[in-house]
Amino acid sequence: MNKKLLLGLTALSLITVALLSGCTKKEATKAAPEQITIATNANSKPNTYMQDKKLTGYDIELARAVFKQLPEYKVKFQVIDFDSVLSGVDTGRFQMAANALSWSSERANKYTYSLPIAKSATAVAVKPDMQVKTLSDLAGKSTEVLAGVQVATMLETWNKENPDKALKLNYMDATYPLTSYVADVASGKSDFVIYDQISLSQIIKQQDYKLKVEPIKLGQTDKHTGFAYFIFGKDKKSMTLQKKVDRVLVDLQKDGTMKQLSQKYFGGDFIPKTADMSQAND
Repeated sequence: MNKKLLLGLTALSLITVALLSGCTKKEATKAAPEQITIATNANSKPNTYMQDKKLTGYDIELARAVFKQLPEYKVKFQVIDFDSVLSGVDTGRFQMAANALSWSSERANKYTYSLPIAKSATAVAVKPDMQVKTLSDLAGKSTEVLAGVQVATMLETWNKENPDKALKLNYMDATYPLTSYVADVASGKSDFVIYDQISLSQIIKQQDYKLKVEPIKLGQTDKHTGFAYFIFGKDKKSMTLQKKVDRVLVDLQKDGTMKQLSQKYFGGDFIPKTADMSQAND
């Protein structure tokens, strides 16, 4: 073979290999998913809990369904105490929180909220002989609360505005599970617990407690009352993630995935309506 031709073919082969190698590296780089960590306390059944050493619950399985549609991300869950769930989002240790999280103006100043993922009436669990429709009916009664959450803030405001009908608030540690709050009402340690209707009904049914769950009016509420959300940070990267998650949530509400998960974990249809999914979450 002509020496010049041979040299030319060799050079061409090397160039082709180099180009293919470069393309492969670019494709590999492009295909590598971004790692994100979702924080949860696994202590708010039926939204997030451990079963047979596996993390599950409505919020958890909905998050899994969301990221199944977002292959650009690789997701892992971190089980941690409730206080650290949001503080970890603050520091960037976690990129998202899934923990039956309600809305508050204080949180909205620090975090970005997803579209709503569930809707439940606020309710009170009490002994069967108690008649409760409003907070006035609970004057002088005791309850256990976690400082900083929406219900605790509402009850603190009630006490300030109605000192003659004040409630006795006992503050619990963040590691104290909701199941224990309900158990304490059943045992008489406290008189009532206010939470969402779904969770209270589920716990009472599972434990066969002699308690009843009744919707309760907490006075003036806003458009966020009763909804649960995913939470993200407020930096640009977190807001990009939140927008992608919201787009998938809309699809999962439309295609029935949300409803199926709600039926499985909540025992009924407790998902946001289409109109709720189109409203701003500020």
